[in-house]
Amino acid sequence: MPKLRIIFMGTPEFAVSSLDILVENGYEVVAVITAPDKPAGRGQKIHESDVKKAALKHGLPILQPTNLKDEKFLEKLKSYDANLQIVVAFRMLPEVVWQMPEIGTFNLHASLLPNYRGAAPINWAIINGEKKTGVTTFFLQHKIDTGDILFQEEEEISDNDNVGTLYERLKNKGAKLVLKTVKAIEQDNYSLKKQDLEEKTPHAPKIFTEDTFINFENESEKIINFVRGLTPYPAARMRIYDNVYKVFDIEIADCEEVNELLIGEPLTDQKSYLYVKTLDGYVKINQLQPQGKRRMTTEEFLRGNKI
Repeated sequence: MPKLRIIFMGTPEFAVSSLDILVENGYEVVAVITAPDKPAGRGQKIHESDVKKAALKHGLPILQPTNLKDEKFLEKLKSYDANLQIVVAFRMLPEVVWQMPEIGTFNLHASLLPNYRGAAPINWAIINGEKKTGVTTFFLQHKIDTGDILFQEEEEISDNDNVGTLYERLKNKGAKLVLKTVKAIEQDNYSLKKQDLEEKTPHAPKIFTEDTFINFENESEKIINFVRGLTPYPAARMRIYDNVYKVFDIEIADCEEVNELLIGEPLTDQKSYLYVKTLDGYVKINQLQPQGKRRMTTEEFLRGNKI
């Protein structure tokens, strides 16, 4: 096996741990591909991706193409003479890119494939009430997230997990799996497992704002999983009368049934608690964020606002 020359592709913080672990273990990362800089925030200041910041720290060459099929980009990519490409939380690659290196291009995905193919696997695993998920490395093929599996590691999901806590553990577990995968490729000591593409498995499509509104006609436990699966980002939302609130912390409420309330209606003393009626009882809202304001506890909110 020739010495590995690696091109690393990624954009958000989730990918940084994987890049760091490769550099720290002495692997030759000949270039990093990441998203172009773009204005962000209220001041529209130019924002560099987390992976770009990490690449600058390590002194690595950086490419930020807007078009992955651009001839000049492809020529530059080829000039690095990489024999392995690694993708962690990047965009979909055209075939001309992922087929370029001799060994191939492998991807780190935050689920136990073939479960939860798609853009939001961590969110959907929690939303669907899963008790277990994990990370997978696999070689890229034509259809997204369908390539032959290299390695997998499982991770338990606790009842207290939300996307933020699970994201951190999978980020670190994923970095270790990337290192394990690279070592196995370097030693030519791995076998491939085909995914069962015929099996009906849960998917993980991208989540848009309109998908984040709580349906109080569901059971309370399902609503709680939904909120956990969107916390802290992109955040679940609820409508109460004419107002929209983001919801971050929620639990099953222990309160007596109020017969005249309809599903989705609030119950509050205007001081310390806010319950919302569900299909099978009530949920208690512990943290929320009104539009244009900061995140706060329900008690803080009720001091200055009325439902």
